[in-house]
Amino acid sequence: MDPSTATSVTPPVPVLMPPGRPGTSAGIRAEELMLMPCGPGNTFVTCTDYTRDEFRSVDVIDVNAFLQEHRPSWSEVRWINVDGLSDRKILGALARKYELHPLAVEDMMRAGGRPKAEFYPGDAGHLPRLFIAARMISLRQGKVHCEQISFFLGRHTLLTFQEDRGDVWDLVRERISRDGSALRENDTSFLTYALLDAIVDSCFPVMDYLAEQLEEMEAEVLQRPTPKAMHRARKLKHEILVLRREMGPMREVVASLLRSDENNISDAARLFLRDVHDHCIQVIELLETYRDLAAGLSETYLNAINFRLTQVMKVLTIISTLFMPLSFLAGVYGMNFPNMPELEHSWFYPAGFWGIVLGIVGSMLLIFRRNRWI
Repeated sequence: MDPSTATSVTPPVPVLMPPGRPGTSAGIRAEELMLMPCGPGNTFVTCTDYTRDEFRSVDVIDVNAFLQEHRPSWSEVRWINVDGLSDRKILGALARKYELHPLAVEDMMRAGGRPKAEFYPGDAGHLPRLFIAARMISLRQGKVHCEQISFFLGRHTLLTFQEDRGDVWDLVRERISRDGSALRENDTSFLTYALLDAIVDSCFPVMDYLAEQLEEMEAEVLQRPTPKAMHRARKLKHEILVLRREMGPMREVVASLLRSDENNISDAARLFLRDVHDHCIQVIELLETYRDLAAGLSETYLNAINFRLTQVMKVLTIISTLFMPLSFLAGVYGMNFPNMPELEHSWFYPAGFWGIVLGIVGSMLLIFRRNRWI
């Protein structure tokens, strides 16, 4: 099969499977999946075969012809990656070829579920495989993007299914193509570890992005505590809560792989999965911290509003206090105008009256300053 490049298109919108009707059987068989209507967008299939000494990666154009061929005799690890879940015929053909369990296929198609790791033992018509549902978080065009990645791990074959095109595995692909890399020296479970590690590590740039957003939001709330700023802060808080809900179960998934006694996970992969578990804990702890900071933005906003209100009231109170004695003088002056001295002395009004007014105002401002009220 000759390598070919697939046409670049806009990533399709994932079409999620609706919940089954009450009383219907659980799971989606390959034949049922092939009969389902296709969604928008395209489905791309890439096949990578490698061993210590050889490597080959191709974009599959004719899926039916590809499935009729056998894995090369020299290949120790085969990784089939599927971008897009819209073409149900391709998905059904892969599920039938590799005898994927209907319950795992249902979890794959019903994207947005809780991350999980579950081993399906072999039975009539199904090969023993480890199914992993993970959540991949990344930044796309300045926005946080989250999608489900489904893994089907066998002894020599790994199938991964993504909701749309684009992932965080470019460095993993580069490592596979490089002679002497650890991936080329190990089995399929080690490749699974590398992909999970890339998924978890991709969260750290998102954490840096959230930290910058929180700093900007805090500065904006303190300097310009407007309702618009509060709305943005609440939106950021909601994003953090969603990420916490998505990444929380990932720690349990990796922990279950570490505790698993199945032969699908090699000792080398299990050793490196400990590092992935530590990274999951770091991401969750950061999200907990950011959640508290985002929740504190509401209190910061209210405190900033109260402080500005206090400053305004302080200025208004000082002005009112200054004008109280002046109003008294003006009232007395107006009621007794026929008896005022300036009727006989023209200098008394500008020098006497305004001298008294300015003296009172100056004395009061001096008293306020000494008591640190202004």
